[in-house]
Amino acid sequence: MKKNITINLCGRLFQIDEDAYKLLQHYIESLRSSFGRQEGGDEIVDDIEARIAELFDELRQRGVEAITIDHVKEIITRIGEPEQLTGEEGERPGHIGWQSFVDNMRSRTSGKRLYRNPNDKMVAGVLSGIAAYTGTDPTIWRLATVVLTLCYGAGFLMYLVLAIVLPEAKTPEQKLQMMAREVTPQNLADVVVDKDRQPERRPTLLRLTVSFLLKLGFGLFIALAVLVGIALCIGFLCALVALVMIFTGTMPNFEESGVPDIYRQNPLAVVLFGISLFMLMLIPIYAIIHMILSLTGKTQPMGIWQRIVWIALWIAALCCLVPCTIAMSETANEQHKREINEKYSYQGVPMSASDKHYLQQGGWTLLKHENCGRRYTSENEYYTGDRNMRYLDAFNDECMEIYQAERKEAVAPGRYRLTCVARAQGRGVFIYALSGESEKHLKEIPAYGNKGGDIFEQALLTDSLATGPEAERMRQTAAANHGKGYGWCQIVIDDIVVSQPDSIAYGVSTDEPFTGQPCASQWFSACDFRLEKVEKPRKK
Repeated sequence: MKKNITINLCGRLFQIDEDAYKLLQHYIESLRSSFGRQEGGDEIVDDIEARIAELFDELRQRGVEAITIDHVKEIITRIGEPEQLTGEEGERPGHIGWQSFVDNMRSRTSGKRLYRNPNDKMVAGVLSGIAAYTGTDPTIWRLATVVLTLCYGAGFLMYLVLAIVLPEAKTPEQKLQMMAREVTPQNLADVVVDKDRQPERRPTLLRLTVSFLLKLGFGLFIALAVLVGIALCIGFLCALVALVMIFTGTMPNFEESGVPDIYRQNPLAVVLFGISLFMLMLIPIYAIIHMILSLTGKTQPMGIWQRIVWIALWIAALCCLVPCTIAMSETANEQHKREINEKYSYQGVPMSASDKHYLQQGGWTLLKHENCGRRYTSENEYYTGDRNMRYLDAFNDECMEIYQAERKEAVAPGRYRLTCVARAQGRGVFIYALSGESEKHLKEIPAYGNKGGDIFEQALLTDSLATGPEAERMRQTAAANHGKGYGWCQIVIDDIVVSQPDSIAYGVSTDEPFTGQPCASQWFSACDFRLEKVEKPRKK
């Protein structure tokens, strides 16, 4: 339901719903904004409001009790949008503006050819040539190139390509074509006379700004080089100290770092990694120190071949460091996987920590564990609704799980009973018990699925007036799964006979060779196994 509002429009009261009122208010505000710039605009808006009131009156006379948003839309369509009333259609974005830009660029480049400008170049004259071709300031293009260079070197790459592709305006004819001047004897003479004369330009604010930015960038580069050199020196010294401590055996926690294990498994990679790392740090340190000494005049600058040799050695060290790092990382990953498998595995079976803890605490052995998706226990659907209780569990969409979990208990001679709580989605899942003298006992889990179950049915019959822990647990069971039950049933195996001290093995299995029946259940759960002695064995 929408709330209706009573409004006063031109001295008349109307009922209007909230959405319609918001639209009407926005429309009137748009009118005042559009006509506010015109002389007598307020009077025009007042007239439009009066017209709206008249149209509202017509609706009321036709039996409309409350104005809706559809009525307001219809009225706005009849009166017109503010832009239509004021005659401000506005140019379509991306049409006239773009056409104007294209026409402007066409007029600037008409009759010109693109060359590199040798008379106003800073490197190769590419940007100056583009500026002459487009009739713009070259500073703009230089600034744009600097910005693009910061974007992963895109500006530098584009400049290099254009410097190779574009020809230089060497002849007077080419220079005239670059400036869109006619090739006449007088113009040719002007170019020949002025070929060595550079036009004087007053530095503009933009040119001064770009020059300042370039100087600032160069200064930052020098400062960064000094900081990198200092960091490399510190790193080199630290690496040297660490190397000495490793060889003398005084480095603390070195065994825990994992490096000794990696060295034992792949010593060549560790040795080459150390040598390459030292070369990568030592060569730049030497180059920076040599550059500083050459700038102060204390030594001669490096020759070209000397520079090539040091660069080649540094690249070789880098090419050696990368594969060594990869090899060491793979060795460390394998070692880490082994540690994880040891931490998150039980009896050689990889599993989660919660699965391992449950099986380990319960003394369970996984005899079969195929097609279980590395899931051997679960929680959240315990029959009392306690979401923190875990239980044996397996799942496979295609009913192909082969699962058998077993544990043994040492027992004295006697007759025993095995009880547990279990559920299954289909047939073929069995609770079993084995002793040294009795036959194999199998009890199939009823296939209730995830609803009902005899424990749930029993819980529904619990006296509502009963008190005590057991009655409270049964009430929780009746309320589990929103009062639908989780399909749990109590399984009982009697007559497990032991005539001398021995052990009884029991558990849950879906293995067809063991149970004699194929598994047709996508999942099952089992818990609360309890083995109890009921009486002494009968005498033969």
